[in-house]
Amino acid sequence: MMFKNEKLEFNKIPIKDIIVKSKRFYEIISKRRSVREFDSKKIDLKIIKNAILSAGSAPNGANLQPWHFVIIKDKKIKKKIRIAAENEEKEFYEKKAPKEWLKALEPLGTDQNKKFIENAPVLIAIFEKKYSFQKKKKIKNYYVRESVGIATGILISCLHMSGLCMLTHTPSPMNFLNTILGRPSNEKPFVLLIVGYPDKDCKIPTFAKNKKKLEEISTIF
Repeated sequence: MMFKNEKLEFNKIPIKDIIVKSKRFYEIISKRRSVREFDSKKIDLKIIKNAILSAGSAPNGANLQPWHFVIIKDKKIKKKIRIAAENEEKEFYEKKAPKEWLKALEPLGTDQNKKFIENAPVLIAIFEKKYSFQKKKKIKNYYVRESVGIATGILISCLHMSGLCMLTHTPSPMNFLNTILGRPSNEKPFVLLIVGYPDKDCKIPTFAKNKKKLEEISTIF
């Protein structure tokens, strides 16, 4: 099979402008916080669609794009997801979680109650596809978790830049999402993204602002 190449369209920006843009992005994204208290105010679906299109532009193994995004607004479906998630979280907090992990979670004040699943106007269930089908032929996907992880990062960044808040929720296991949302067995839940506006009385732990310094997270040769 022959593939055609096309010339890359690249808009060269003066270095001083690149520095300004990179700093501005950092200033905006550094204000992102995980939110657990949401307002019920509705979100224009165009925002969510644009964010998912942005996520779909992520680099991925062999351009096989091993992801699927499910947007959930329906109250009945959100309730089903909450019930299933709380069942898993109850098992986690009471039986599965090691003491060290529970101690690390203490400052967040989290427990098995996940009312934000119903309160937030939109949920986005992100699935990773171990393999796909093309004309009924099974196609193996490569670097699946890496690809979906990058796409999720872009999705979160776009939603934040658009003025929304979110929470990454990962009850374990999350197979109930396949059942509730009717997703096939070749898809595995990666993360449930809770999206919306913060409640007027929303609070976050003070320590959440404490991010490591550049020299702590990077090395320059």
